[in-house]
Amino acid sequence: MIFQDHAVRIETLFHFTIPAMAHYAIGDIQGCFDELTALLGKIGFNHGTDTLWLTGDIVNRGPKSLEALQFCMEHENSVQIVLGNHDLHLLAVGCGEAGTKRSDTIEPILKHPDGKKMLDWLRAQPLLIRDGGRVMVHAGILPQWRIDQAESLAGEAEDELRGKKYVKFLSKMYGNKPTAWDEDLNGYARLRFIVNVFTRMRALTFKNELDFDYKSTVKKMPLYLRPWFKAPNRQNLDHTIIFGHWSSLGYTNADSVISLDTGALWGGQLTAINLDTEEITQVQAANGIDWKSIMK
Repeated sequence: MIFQDHAVRIETLFHFTIPAMAHYAIGDIQGCFDELTALLGKIGFNHGTDTLWLTGDIVNRGPKSLEALQFCMEHENSVQIVLGNHDLHLLAVGCGEAGTKRSDTIEPILKHPDGKKMLDWLRAQPLLIRDGGRVMVHAGILPQWRIDQAESLAGEAEDELRGKKYVKFLSKMYGNKPTAWDEDLNGYARLRFIVNVFTRMRALTFKNELDFDYKSTVKKMPLYLRPWFKAPNRQNLDHTIIFGHWSSLGYTNADSVISLDTGALWGGQLTAINLDTEEITQVQAANGIDWKSIMK
């Protein structure tokens, strides 16, 4: 009791309070580091007390991919990321299993003296993060996968990516098939499907087959497709799934999902959510790139 009285008197004397911990998530950065810095300033992010989840696609197409990746490495005690398709592309290019594209902005990373160190760090990052009733992935979770199952399947791919044969894994990663889940899938076909779900999925057929062609809004979606999170009998409704990847979907908070990619790369906004209060904070992107130029 005496100690408590002294603690109260000390706090009163110096007029300080212990800052409350806040938990945030931010959508795809894709090298838009200036916008990330502005957004963190706007929410008053404190690396000493707060935690931040990033939905993947830390790098590529935006102007400051190197700085974005360095930021994540420097602040790994307060910042957690999941791998997105562009992050995996960087790894594949870095080990010679993929070529660069005209729209890529990853060369400063590859040419940096610490480039290998950065790629090794990135290779060790997860595809899925789970904390209590929240889960974060880059693109989504297959409707028929329970969260425990999804976590286990993510671990299969993560083990390959972190293992001695990661170069071969990256060489086999690309491809659109198989399009449907089967428990009997094995080898690189199984791993490719797992990676495609976590990093590329948007729309599904009514048989829960992956469709990689559709990238526009839900409103314009053909009748034979539906968003992955709108499938009936979803087995993962008991958790809130936080994801990015689908910029034309925009911010969504419904159906036990929170979508955070709001198109900063394309001249939209970079979005943060306080996961405790669900308060949204956004900053407008200074410049965007023309998506039509990417598709040419």
